[in-house]
Amino acid sequence: MGEQPIFTTRAHVFQIDPSTKKNWVPASKQAVTVSYFYDVTRNSYRIISVDGAKVIINSTITPNMTFTKTSQKFGQWADSRANTVFGLGFSSEQQLTKFAEKFQEVKEAARLARDKSQEKIETSSDHSQASSVNGTDDEKASHVGPADTHLKSENDKLKIALTQSAANVKKWEMELQTLRESNARLTAALQESAASVEQWKRQFSICRDENDRLRTKIDELEEQCSEIDREKERNTQLKRRIEELELELREKETELKDLRKQSEIIPQLMSECEYVSEKLEAAERDNQNLEDKVRSLKTDIEESKYRQRHLKVELKSFLDVLDGKIDDLHDLRRGLSKLGADN
Repeated sequence: MGEQPIFTTRAHVFQIDPSTKKNWVPASKQAVTVSYFYDVTRNSYRIISVDGAKVIINSTITPNMTFTKTSQKFGQWADSRANTVFGLGFSSEQQLTKFAEKFQEVKEAARLARDKSQEKIETSSDHSQASSVNGTDDEKASHVGPADTHLKSENDKLKIALTQSAANVKKWEMELQTLRESNARLTAALQESAASVEQWKRQFSICRDENDRLRTKIDELEEQCSEIDREKERNTQLKRRIEELELELREKETELKDLRKQSEIIPQLMSECEYVSEKLEAAERDNQNLEDKVRSLKTDIEESKYRQRHLKVELKSFLDVLDGKIDDLHDLRRGLSKLGADN
């Protein structure tokens, strides 16, 4: 009833494998609530996490504990009383930092509480010793006489302190018994958790074997499906080839029909071919005659060109003679003009 939560977060909880002390074993299937609790009556701090009805963390913080960050989102601490190592996986580095800072704060508070408890025990012990010594003095004083009343009142005060110390001892014994009962309950819960873990391991092994068997079956079915797909592909190729052959066969049949039709008109074509051959021979004879005429015309053209060149030469000679005659006439005209001028 005296415990109160002072900090709460969510994380994945792990515990170290007790057999290997190396591997982490998940204590929760999903992120669960992890809280710091403060016990007012005992002046102690605990980290508690519950998954459903199962307690997966019940760790009392002591000054000797250390929280270590092993990665950006994972931290761990060792609990010697529970004989295990707890690990927490957070969703962000900020949550891990806050949890580590709170752990350090709670650890310091636990150290202060321990120091105060030790001081109280030492004070109670000193008071007990003083009470014992003063009691002897009181006995001596009773023999001597009631001269020192002040020492007697101090002795009464020490006796009251001793009574209170005895009451505190009983209270601590009751708290120790409560802790033992709580430890027994936690041990039973831990054993139950261990049994659950073993059962979970067996179920996991069975599921893994079943998974391997199913994977093997799936591989076989996939191989069969692949063979079926290959067979379908071959059938598709064969169907395509058959369709191509059928198309070629129809084309050949069409060509055969055309050839049969053409064979029926072959005699007519032969007669037409003979007629065309005769016309071709006549055309060749006409062509030969035309070629002879062309050669004759070419000869005539060559002769005409030769005559034109000869005429050009004669015309040039005539023009030269004419130019000479014209020059003589000009000279004669100038002489006549000059003669007329003299007369």
